[in-house]
Amino acid sequence: MKKICVIGLGYIGLPTAAVFAKAGYDIVGVDVNERVVSSLNKGEIHIEEVGLPEVVKEVVENGKLRASVTPEEADVFIIAVPTPIHEDTTANIDYVVDATKAIIPYLQKGNVVIVESTIPPRTMDDVVAPLIEEKGLDTGYDIYLAHCPERVLPGRILIELVENTRIVGGTTPEAAKKAADVYRAVVTGDVVETEAVTAEMSKLMENTFRDVNIALANELVKISQRLDVNAHKVIELANKHPRVNIHQPGPGVGGHCLAVDPYFIVEKAVEESPLISTARKINNSMPSFVVQQVQHLTSELEKPVVAVFGLTYKGNIDDIRESPAIEVLEMLQHSNRYELRIHDPHVRADQVSFSLQSFEEAITGANVLLILTDHNEFKSIQTEDIVNKMKTPVVLDTRNCTNLDESKATVYKIGNLSTIKVI
Repeated sequence: MKKICVIGLGYIGLPTAAVFAKAGYDIVGVDVNERVVSSLNKGEIHIEEVGLPEVVKEVVENGKLRASVTPEEADVFIIAVPTPIHEDTTANIDYVVDATKAIIPYLQKGNVVIVESTIPPRTMDDVVAPLIEEKGLDTGYDIYLAHCPERVLPGRILIELVENTRIVGGTTPEAAKKAADVYRAVVTGDVVETEAVTAEMSKLMENTFRDVNIALANELVKISQRLDVNAHKVIELANKHPRVNIHQPGPGVGGHCLAVDPYFIVEKAVEESPLISTARKINNSMPSFVVQQVQHLTSELEKPVVAVFGLTYKGNIDDIRESPAIEVLEMLQHSNRYELRIHDPHVRADQVSFSLQSFEEAITGANVLLILTDHNEFKSIQTEDIVNKMKTPVVLDTRNCTNLDESKATVYKIGNLSTIKVI
């Protein structure tokens, strides 16, 4: 293996390309966005990820990584393009199909083709393999075809790409071995070989497990409000049991994995997945639940000022895909009864269609501080920072991440809302 062609230079494709380039392989990264290609060839990146700018700069300068808008012949092709959902929540695999078609003219016998994109079960066997075989290449003998789902945590991607166990599912046992050997060249964790459909399902179930667990915590929040119980304390005590691990509640579930992957299972087995479907409904209901609390807090104010802190789906990243914070914001905007001041230190102006404010601009004169993301910057907010600047120092912390002096400010947390009062 000497040359790898990576299709898709987003949150997974670019770090993957960088890791292989850092290990000494010749990498060509392909993306349809000419701005991304141009900036990458200058050693600059378009996403936020710890350590990635330095690695990309190094491998571009030493010639191990370059970008292009078209694929090239290579020994290995890695497809890492998005798989969003349609409005009916079924998987949109158009990008995977397009990427597969794009590399077909460059395929040669003996090539390894790996799809890292998250996909519904049987996509490798029923969609990707037939596309390649239509062009006269046998995926049983000519091309080694496999699925190796990404399973990394934003903020730790460069570490986890190397250290995490990788699951490699081949359309044949030989394909699984060939693809697994690609990762064994750079991965220090285990590389496990299996069938393609098993690999597809394993990734989906990893995120579905977490989605269902978070839904349990979010349902507890609603129950606790009704019963006048502190859900955070309940979770803390329940988790002292050695075999219990309830996740933390929040304003909803976002990102390209947890908010999307469960639907890929549901669409393939609707009647057999009522629990997964219900969990999705619960988590999808949380933005509306948060907005209801804001409405209650400000019901007696005319044009209340709400400082909205956080737009990304989780802390310390710039990824706003499927973010519940964005949904909360859109609901507040749609009501047209609030003056909204929006602040997120990790989001760029070109990522959103509305104005962003600085901390000072957002907080000064606000009636409510609504925290929707657990950035470190928000965790470290001092009580004096808000008491001396807000008109009414009321905080609605949907991430349970602040540590404010509640004798000086009124602080409501997502799991302890039974005593929430009108300002």
